[in-house]
Amino acid sequence: MRFSGLRILREGLSGNKGWTGHWRDPEPKAEYDAIIIGGGGHGLSTAYYLARNHGMRNIAVLEKGYLGGGNIGRNTTIVRANYFLEGNSQFYSHSLKLWEGLEEELNYNVMMSQRGVLMLCHSDGQRDAFARRGNAMLAQGDDAELLDTEGVRRLLPYLDFENTRFPIYGGLLHGRGGSARHDAVAWGYARGADQLGVDLVQQCEVTGIDIENGRVTGVQTSRGAIRAKKVGIVVAGRSSQVAAMAGMRLPIESHVLQAFVTEGLKPVIDHVVSFGMGHFYISQSDKGGLVFGGDLDFYASYAQRGNLPMKEHVMEAGMTLMPMIGKARVLRSWGGIMDMTPDGSPIIDRTETEGLFLNCGWCYGGFKAVPGSGYAFSHLMATGTPHDTAAAFRLDRFRTGRGLMDEEGTGAQHNLH
Repeated sequence: MRFSGLRILREGLSGNKGWTGHWRDPEPKAEYDAIIIGGGGHGLSTAYYLARNHGMRNIAVLEKGYLGGGNIGRNTTIVRANYFLEGNSQFYSHSLKLWEGLEEELNYNVMMSQRGVLMLCHSDGQRDAFARRGNAMLAQGDDAELLDTEGVRRLLPYLDFENTRFPIYGGLLHGRGGSARHDAVAWGYARGADQLGVDLVQQCEVTGIDIENGRVTGVQTSRGAIRAKKVGIVVAGRSSQVAAMAGMRLPIESHVLQAFVTEGLKPVIDHVVSFGMGHFYISQSDKGGLVFGGDLDFYASYAQRGNLPMKEHVMEAGMTLMPMIGKARVLRSWGGIMDMTPDGSPIIDRTETEGLFLNCGWCYGGFKAVPGSGYAFSHLMATGTPHDTAAAFRLDRFRTGRGLMDEEGTGAQHNLH
C-alpha cells in the first residue's frame, strides 16, 4: 500500500474501507540473522537500514510493549544539527540530511517542519560562544545565522525584551532545524522495515542474552528462546538493565526528563525557541498545543513520570522568557527515561562479546538522532566497522578518558590514569 493524494481522495470517497494495516504481527521465528532489542525510533530505524542498505532480511525487532511506546513517543519532537564538537557535528549533520529526505523515502508523512531553531543568548560571553558555534556549523556545511536583539525581536516579538535580569542579546538561528511528529516517525520506519521483510514482534520482552565462548548466540524472551548470530541493544533508558543480562556494566545513569503540552491555541510560536539562561525550550504543535520542557529531574529513576518541583522550575523559566505563556492551560505532562552518559554524547559500538552491539547514551539528543543512529548502527552491525559519522562514539572513551565529547561542558572530569 502506497500513500498518495489520489489514494487519499479515493479512500475518502469510498468510506475509507480500502486501508490495510501498516505492518504484520508475526510470531517470532526460532532463529534470525540479527535481532534488535527495542522497538523505538532507533531500533526501528536500525532494522530498516539493515534491510535497505545491507540487504539483510532475516531480522527481528523485539519490543516488550508496543512499537513506539517508549521515548520516541515521549519527547518534544525537536530536530536540529547545531552541535559544535568534532564527532557530534558530523553525526547530527548527516542525521538532518536523512530527515530532509525521510518522508519521500518512507512514503510516509512524518510531519517534518523545518521552521527554524533559535537559541537565545543573554550575555556577551554567550553571544561569543554562539558565534563560535555558528562558524563551526557553517564549516560543517550546515546553516547558521547570528542575530542581534532587533533581529530576534522581528522574529519573536512576544518575548520579554524588558527583562533586566536576563536581557536578550541576540540568538543563533538554525533555519533547517525544526520538528517532526514523534510517533509518525516510529510508524514510518516500522512500516518501511516490515515491507522489507523485517519481523516486528511486539509483547516480547527479552529476559536474557545467551553467550557461549565469548560469542552471542541468541536471547531468552517471554515468548521463548530465539537464536541469532548478531544482537543489537537499542533500549534507551533501559540500556543498563539489558546490558547487565550480558554481564556488562555501562557508564550510564537513567533519569526522567519531563515534557508538557498546553491546550490548543491559534498559531503564535512559529519556531523552536530555547532559553539561554535556563534549560527551557518550546514550540507549537500542528494541533496548536505549546510543547515545552526543561531540565532532567536529576535523580535516577525508571518511572515515566516526573515531580512537582521540576514542573515548577520549567514553568518559571517559561514565564521568565515569555510571560504570555501564563495564560495557557497545561493539559498534560509525561516523562521519558533518559540514558545519560558522563560526557553527554552517545555510544554506538561493538562490545567485548562477539556479535553483541550497543546503541545507547543519547541523553538529550535521542529524537533528532533517529535516522542517523539507525543508519550508523546498521552499518556497524552489518560490517563490523563503525560508520564514519559515528566513529567517535566509542564505549572505551569512558575507561581511558580519551576522546570525550562534552558538548555542554558540564560532564564528569575523567582521570586519564
